[in-house]
Amino acid sequence: MSLKSQNKISYTKPSITSLEVAYATDAAENGWGENCYDYINKFENLFSIYLGVKYTIATSSCTGAMHMGLCALNIKKNDEIILADSNWIATAAPIHYLGAKPIFVDILEDTWCLDPDKVKRAINSNTKAIIATHLYGNVCAMNELIDIGKKYNIPIIEDSAEAIGGTYHGKKLGSLGLFSTFSFHGTKTLTTGEGGIFATNDSNLYKKVLRLSNHGRDAKQKRQFWPDEIGFKYKMSNIQASIGCAQMERIDELTLRKQSILRKYKNRLGGFKEISLNPEFSNITNGAWMPTVVFAKHTNIKRKELISAFNKVSIDARVFFYPLSSLDFFESCEENVNAWSIASRAINLPSYHDMEDSDIDRVCDIIISFLQ
Repeated sequence: MSLKSQNKISYTKPSITSLEVAYATDAAENGWGENCYDYINKFENLFSIYLGVKYTIATSSCTGAMHMGLCALNIKKNDEIILADSNWIATAAPIHYLGAKPIFVDILEDTWCLDPDKVKRAINSNTKAIIATHLYGNVCAMNELIDIGKKYNIPIIEDSAEAIGGTYHGKKLGSLGLFSTFSFHGTKTLTTGEGGIFATNDSNLYKKVLRLSNHGRDAKQKRQFWPDEIGFKYKMSNIQASIGCAQMERIDELTLRKQSILRKYKNRLGGFKEISLNPEFSNITNGAWMPTVVFAKHTNIKRKELISAFNKVSIDARVFFYPLSSLDFFESCEENVNAWSIASRAINLPSYHDMEDSDIDRVCDIIISFLQ
């Protein structure tokens, strides 16, 4: 069989079984009227238990969850929010919605997550929050960041969009900050098609976000259709939540499979000193959402060459996130050397539940061909 005639390997796709189909069918047939929130309530409860937090609110997207969380913190014009330069725009957009300013700092070379030392240097009187993004399932230096937050009285927010399945010193990622947000986009380990969730242990913050999520209607408001403030419409649908419930029943299966795929990549590629993959440390579990290879600078291997090689043999691959400060509408921060350098010599590798070992071998063969 020629390389071109081989089956296409997608970079990611969801795992949908008869359980998800059955729940979605039930929601479509019966989830209306007084039952229209049944699966939403169940999904939120399942996720709270899994994460080990008191409160969750299912949303239409992770972006919406972040927007409401920042709004509930009273983030406003001219406030500054620190976040890693290596990020998807969805983390920075809600800051812009509120008229605040994103402050992009560099990432650590090994985890590709927020550099605590650079965070400390960026703090000033306008700093109102720090967003820690667990990039591709990698884990932020949460102890250091939480210590910084306590010292300067600045909340630490976990952008856990890509982090489900990860742990930090025995605690689930997303349970460590003042609040966290998760994504359930179709590319994620757990999916509802589109969707997200807001999670917190802070009762006051939860009440504020709950009110905002329902067009500003307070839960204690007795008058029908009476908003107490201008809010948002970021609700997850009952049908989406039904799929989420089925996925939550399979959550260990889904997350362990992702971690298994990362280990298989490491078994094949770990002997090459010219590359690095998602790191794993003691007392930390990598969520392993997106296995990623970073080529050493001296190899001179570039993103464009990698993408082209994968496309020629019917393998999808994703580019490492461009630094946000490289986008035209933000101020350039080329001093963030890791964020700017790593993006140009890295590639996300395919990873999905039903991936075969032979698929992983095909992907690794391309990487090895570059190294040889």
